[in-house]
Amino acid sequence: MSHQQFQKCIDECYACAVACNHCAASCLQEDNVKMMARCIQLDLECAAICRAAAELMSLGSQYSRHLCKLCAEICRACGDECAKHDMQHCKECADACYKCAEACEQMATAV
Repeated sequence: MSHQQFQKCIDECYACAVACNHCAASCLQEDNVKMMARCIQLDLECAAICRAAAELMSLGSQYSRHLCKLCAEICRACGDECAKHDMQHCKECADACYKCAEACEQMATAV
């Protein structure tokens, strides 16, 4: 499996990881950090799985499909949580998560 055919998914995964890191860091600056705990946790988990999925795809790993399926699930959960909040960083993160989830779902079924 050549990583070039999944470059869009790799790019979406890295973009999502960056958005999630930014969201988590921004949530930590909010007045009521405790209220943002679930968002921060999912941001960190999502960023981690996105980076891992991108790494495996870039290696042409036979396990990319499996990891991308899980990545899509976590991205959707993170996007759903971020969509609950009115902050701009959460909205941007939700958008990135949903784009990544779609790319990962397409990749998982294409392999």
